[in-house]
Amino acid sequence: MTNSTFRPVHRALVSVSDKTGIAGFCHGLSALGIELVSTGGTAKLLREEGLNVADISDLTGFPEMMDGRVKTLHPFVHGGLLALRDNDEHLAAMSAHGIQPIDLLVVNLYPFESTVAAGADYDTVIENIDVGGPAMIRAAAKNHAHVGVVTDIEDYETVLTELKDHAGLGENLRRHLAATAYARTAAYDSAISTWFAELLDIKNPRRVTMSGTLRQTLRYGENPHQAAAFYSSGEARPGVATARQIQGKDLSYNNINDTDAAFELVAEFDGSTPTVAIIKHANPCGVAIAASVTKAYQLALRCDPVSAFGGIVALNQKLTAEAAEEITRIFTEVVIAPDAEEAAIEVFSAKKNLRLLLTDGLAVPDLSGNLLKAIAGGFLWQTKDTGNVTAKSLEVVSKRQPSERELSDMLFAFRVAKHVKSNAIVYVKDGATVGIGAGQMSRLDSSRIAARKSEEAADAAGLSVSLARGSVVASDAFFPFPDGLLAAAEAGATAVIQPGGSIRDDEIIAAADEAGLAMAFTGMRHFRH
Repeated sequence: MTNSTFRPVHRALVSVSDKTGIAGFCHGLSALGIELVSTGGTAKLLREEGLNVADISDLTGFPEMMDGRVKTLHPFVHGGLLALRDNDEHLAAMSAHGIQPIDLLVVNLYPFESTVAAGADYDTVIENIDVGGPAMIRAAAKNHAHVGVVTDIEDYETVLTELKDHAGLGENLRRHLAATAYARTAAYDSAISTWFAELLDIKNPRRVTMSGTLRQTLRYGENPHQAAAFYSSGEARPGVATARQIQGKDLSYNNINDTDAAFELVAEFDGSTPTVAIIKHANPCGVAIAASVTKAYQLALRCDPVSAFGGIVALNQKLTAEAAEEITRIFTEVVIAPDAEEAAIEVFSAKKNLRLLLTDGLAVPDLSGNLLKAIAGGFLWQTKDTGNVTAKSLEVVSKRQPSERELSDMLFAFRVAKHVKSNAIVYVKDGATVGIGAGQMSRLDSSRIAARKSEEAADAAGLSVSLARGSVVASDAFFPFPDGLLAAAEAGATAVIQPGGSIRDDEIIAAADEAGLAMAFTGMRHFRH
């Protein structure tokens, strides 16, 4: 594509909701002799900036009406945008009806997405659905052979530079601007349809769309030969997409994926009790609750100190200087927390490559959302796993009732298992994971791996007894055979929490009773693929 054809710009129509940078941009257009036409608040602002601006009503001959709902929906506007400058019939129609050409359209839309994110009421949201803006954008983008259309503030400088250098807009830039414009209107309509679907509780809409705004071009994806980028959906949910990066080099694709997994896990536990999760390859290496974030980190690290090297650390409370000192004892890729003490930030400043992200809050774990997974020829769509169990919802199926400590650990373990790749087995003792088996094709293998991890962790801590001794064990899905359950018992588990639902449940219950285990069914599984 070459910039062989430059189209001069004599008249620009400017109508923006987000007025960031618009005054400087329009000063630049005016300095080039370009006539400015504008609407409502935009025209007022530009006049206050000393610019000569014509009202849209001067162009159309009609006033803005119906609380601004009707102001640009007029043949003089759309004729000026859509007319082909090299078509004699179009030119004759313009002349016959007094339509003036519009060579540049500068529009950004009513803030629908941010209005929804702010929790506005129904009527306010409806009034922030832009009609005239998308109509003009689509018209100008369709006629990009003759008209430039600017929808992103980031393009102001590029457009001014080209106008200054070439006294017009080149074909290549006009096409890129049109592509950006259609992406914007598509994203806007997507946000509106998504809002309606959520409002009406439509679980499986007839048509599904998704959109995002480029936040970061990544060096590569999961592997160096894969292209990748990081997009923000605009959702206000605290997490990696909304976090402030305090220090460290740019996040990689894998960093972002793992950091999201880590923060979503600790967000399962409200900020009343310090909780720390250490993640590697989107799986927990260790999770713990304790009296302080420092102690929680130490207990989480104890579960699998080898795998934790180069991992992600997530906290559900403010990062303290003491915890920061502990974290920097081993190589860590990313730390994410709601906040951090200035002294903690100072500790991390000595580790230039360590990324510190602050989210200013915790995500709400039971907030609804949707998940997409691409497959050949389409994609799978499902709601987020927001399910959780409580002590009251458990069905104790064993002869022995769990103790109060066992029950607390069982609930903790099952919540952690929700964030472990299936098949998931999680051993917990006193509010800390002591062995995790993840992602195996056999639940028995996950049980054995978790038990072995527990033994290795005990060895690393200089203990003579496996950490799993006296623990509870959680399984993300039912035990199809007694062998996985018995492996847990052999490792030292005293209580089991699992969904139940196997055709061999009676056999599993009998095995638990024979081993003296307390066992509870949740009636809910947490597969994570």
